[in-house]
Amino acid sequence: MPGHAAPDPLMAPSLLRRMACWLYEGMLLFALVFVAGWLFSTLGQMRDGMDARRPLFQAFLVVIFGIYFSWFWARSQTLAMKTWNVRVVDRAGRPLSQTRALLRYACSWLWFLPPLAALAPFKPSGSETAVLVLGWVAVWAVLSRFHPQRQFWHDVLAGTRLVPSQA
Repeated sequence: MPGHAAPDPLMAPSLLRRMACWLYEGMLLFALVFVAGWLFSTLGQMRDGMDARRPLFQAFLVVIFGIYFSWFWARSQTLAMKTWNVRVVDRAGRPLSQTRALLRYACSWLWFLPPLAALAPFKPSGSETAVLVLGWVAVWAVLSRFHPQRQFWHDVLAGTRLVPSQA
């Protein structure tokens, strides 16, 4: 069409679409946590959530999430990304290697670790923690507006990018 430029293939999908995908991913992770928790507590014979093995369970979840995300990202999309027509590629537009997918997973903890680390010495209530973490998530998401292709900064650090998928 005359007068209309083709969309920039390096430009990230809209922030609204990426955050909708992010929220949907969280709902899917709920099921993953449920199954992983059942498996861990059954095999470890945990009787309650305050069991002394709780830090071990948390580490187990970090590993399970890493396997989940790196496996799907190495194939370009998680189920949530497929639903919202978003895929992840390297800087050159190629599918991610398993190593790059693991690096992206490590960098993606920037969504949560800064506020959790800042709160650690203070023992805040659950609602105070939720407000600070959600506030940081909003700030982290909005910071993508300062990247030339609107990419999230953990993607920049990992050498990856989110792009629209061909539906």
